[in-house]
Amino acid sequence: MVGHNKKRALITGITGQDGYYLTKLLDEKGYEIFGLVRRTSNNPFSRFDKDIPLYKKIKILYGNLRDSDSLKSTLETARPDEIYNLAALSDVGISFICPSETLDINYNGVGRLIEEARKLNPKVKFYQASTSEMFGRTNPPQNESSPFQPVSPYAEAKLKAHQDFIVGLREKENFFACSGILFNHESPKRGENFVTRKITLSLAKIKEGLQDYLELGNLDARRDWGFAGDYVEAMWMMLQQEKPNDYVVSTGVNHSIRDFVNETAKNLGLNLKWEGTGTDEVAKDETGKIIVKINKKFYRPSEVDDLLGDSTKARKILGWKPKTTFEGLVKMMTDSDLEYVRSIASDYKI
Repeated sequence: MVGHNKKRALITGITGQDGYYLTKLLDEKGYEIFGLVRRTSNNPFSRFDKDIPLYKKIKILYGNLRDSDSLKSTLETARPDEIYNLAALSDVGISFICPSETLDINYNGVGRLIEEARKLNPKVKFYQASTSEMFGRTNPPQNESSPFQPVSPYAEAKLKAHQDFIVGLREKENFFACSGILFNHESPKRGENFVTRKITLSLAKIKEGLQDYLELGNLDARRDWGFAGDYVEAMWMMLQQEKPNDYVVSTGVNHSIRDFVNETAKNLGLNLKWEGTGTDEVAKDETGKIIVKINKKFYRPSEVDDLLGDSTKARKILGWKPKTTFEGLVKMMTDSDLEYVRSIASDYKI
């Protein structure tokens, strides 16, 4: 670190939920923070709306992982000590529809960013947001030694980036690169297209009479869900080590989609009763009204059935552990969405 007193961090994907919580953490630690943002017609920083003082501390740089020239310009301005690559086409379902775009952003984009970063500063520390989806159909629990069996274009691109640019460059060229193999992590800042946020927001609307029912896909898929605010601490810890390595970050406990629905409903005082099987299964409230239905269109072409992370390595080496329970996470998200729904109820038109 030469020529400045504060550590400098560049965060790609800064407008997502992880970007918000990582910005908050790095700000508390005294970093100078640069955020790479794609130009867009809407407000990409909507997650920062209630935290304007934090937003004002970000030095925004416009660019794109698909454009090497913009990355070069960004890096020359930011001159980061640490890069956190959180940018990705992150919707697994969409990756089946746009596999080429997914590969270009989630694989080639990582290569472009690392190439330009190493030209400027070969000693830069690089964090890559990898994913538990890379394990695919591997039997749980999954850890750093488990085989990868990706079943989606999203996971395939992430795995290729992990193998070629993180493990490959670290082993062949001594590049300080770490992969955080993060299991599912959620928060009130999660996008509404993700199933957890869809559940908490929809059930809050149903509770307040603004929506009739919720449609979901595979209720039996199991995920190891943690809180994004806890997981970004592990990201930072990885780049503070003397040697780079890869770490699974997870709670070690998993639940089904049905469990998530039930826990959300409990927080809202909705007593659900499940009836039927398969695609005919429904959840009804105490009056017999159908609250949850199954819709085949929400099934993935190829489903990952069971993810359960073993984060022993992160706990031992980094000293990291999750602080938020599954129940605490769901309550946090449900309370936030109920407050939001009540704030818009007067203008809401069904």
